[in-house]
Amino acid sequence: MNTMNERIAGLARKVLAGQSLSRPEGLEIAQVSGPDLHDLFYWSNRIRLHFVGPAVKCCSIVAGKVGACEQDCKFCSQSAHFQTHVKGTTRLGTEAIVDAARESARHGAACFGLVNSGLGPTDEEITLFADAMRKIDQDVPLDLCASLGVLTEAQAQRLAQLGVRKYNHNLQTSRRFFPHICSTHTYDQRLQTIRAITRAGIRACCGGLFGMGETWEDRVDLALQLRDLQVDTVPLNFLIPIPGTPLQNQAKLSTMECLRIIALYRFLLPRQTIKIAGGREVHLRDLQSWMFLAGANGFLIGNYLTTCGRAAAQDLQMLTDLELPLDNAAQPGDPARAVADQVARYVSVRNA
Repeated sequence: MNTMNERIAGLARKVLAGQSLSRPEGLEIAQVSGPDLHDLFYWSNRIRLHFVGPAVKCCSIVAGKVGACEQDCKFCSQSAHFQTHVKGTTRLGTEAIVDAARESARHGAACFGLVNSGLGPTDEEITLFADAMRKIDQDVPLDLCASLGVLTEAQAQRLAQLGVRKYNHNLQTSRRFFPHICSTHTYDQRLQTIRAITRAGIRACCGGLFGMGETWEDRVDLALQLRDLQVDTVPLNFLIPIPGTPLQNQAKLSTMECLRIIALYRFLLPRQTIKIAGGREVHLRDLQSWMFLAGANGFLIGNYLTTCGRAAAQDLQMLTDLELPLDNAAQPGDPARAVADQVARYVSVRNA
């Protein structure tokens, strides 16, 4: 075993023993390259199996409101500041949202997210979504998630009362790099929202977007911030440069760099659900199944907000081929969370 392999193994054993890695140790992981990456993936997979087990969690999203966002996030096709393929504003009604949730459950999703464009919802917008949220919470066998932007304390409490179990609000990157991608709101506003939903008893789904020009230091610092926040789920997104946005000419990450990011996050966040979301198909290509070897234990199934994913049946077949179980059981202790005959549902989707 060479010196680098010994170092990777030593850091992995430290994590497996229940100890947290430091920032310098995270930066060591970030610099692993070449043939040593295979050793890194071996250990990140060992960490995954030790802390979260072999089961894979799928989630799905639907856009309740798309477009005309007043924010200037440089990666986003929905910003009104840029000329992209997204024109104007579109909204979904209650029945369309509930139907999308039912379809997600049929595809094996454990969680369904309702997403809204804009800095944050008005109280009136939450009222418009309230019926859909109640129906999903009461009638659809999955956990209800929302991603509506920046919230007040009162709004977070209201969402909890409507049945929202998890809330997605990505920090996107490190505090240092955030002003390079957005000038219309602050990093602290995002942090305050995560803390507000946590106080409301809602589990935090919070991650980042990679490939915007950030450094490995930024990637490590984001992971450490998420660890401090004790978030439940960490979605990892990889930038798809969208024509019309300021990042339209940004070079795409290599497949191995994306896998190295996943492994880094598993080393630094061993107990969290690490979910691979936007950009998965484009960046991982034929190596999509390697995301589990690198340490992921979840992914977004179906389409994204303004870009398409691949067919759910293909993703479910991938899990079958890998002999990885699908975990779509609800969180223990949540009311009305029983999922009836999830195995039969999984088989029916595979054979559809």
